[in-house]
Amino acid sequence: MTRSASDSPLLFDIPLAPDFSEERRRLAQGLQYIAGIDEAGRGPLAGPVVAAAVIFDGNDLPEGLDDSKRLTAARRETLYDTILAKAITVSIASLSARSIDKSDIRKAALEAMRRAVTGLTRQPCHALIDGRDVPPGLPCPGSALVKGDQRSVSIAAASIVAKVTRDRMMIRAGLAHPLYGLEVHAGYGTAKHRAAIENDGPVPGIHRYSFSPIKGRFNI
Repeated sequence: MTRSASDSPLLFDIPLAPDFSEERRRLAQGLQYIAGIDEAGRGPLAGPVVAAAVIFDGNDLPEGLDDSKRLTAARRETLYDTILAKAITVSIASLSARSIDKSDIRKAALEAMRRAVTGLTRQPCHALIDGRDVPPGLPCPGSALVKGDQRSVSIAAASIVAKVTRDRMMIRAGLAHPLYGLEVHAGYGTAKHRAAIENDGPVPGIHRYSFSPIKGRFNI
């Protein structure tokens, strides 16, 4: 496992909004395509972990990009369409609840990121990854950026694409399993969700049996 050694910023070094400076720094080194990578869904009790990878043309960047957690759902939906229209290439990958249970959420998230990068239609020369870890097996060098979705527009775009994609998946799951309210809380452990698990049990293939309070109490 490769970890970033020196990309953790001081609080006052984080810009008010993400920009393209991290990408431009690599482009100035002669690298052609710089991918931003992020994931959504590490914490929920149900559903997949979803990762996205995005490569932009620095001369045609969408406006208003930010960490997906700092945007409203409506704003994320609008930016999602804009990102797909403007990006050179976008790739999305996910690992199911069963896959998460077979390893652990950290490994599953990193594997989803790796798959997202390999799905890009342009081979990136470098990858910028939100967090502290560089996924193993990337087809290019990578740098882990703490709070990267607040620093890099490419990572911010990836965070939006991953979040919107996962939310849409959980809406579909909610229609299939209406007792749990998945379309409302996206699988997070709200009081209503926990009560539904207690009363009706978890759903195989949807819930993460390796997560508390499901772990050790229910069998698949």
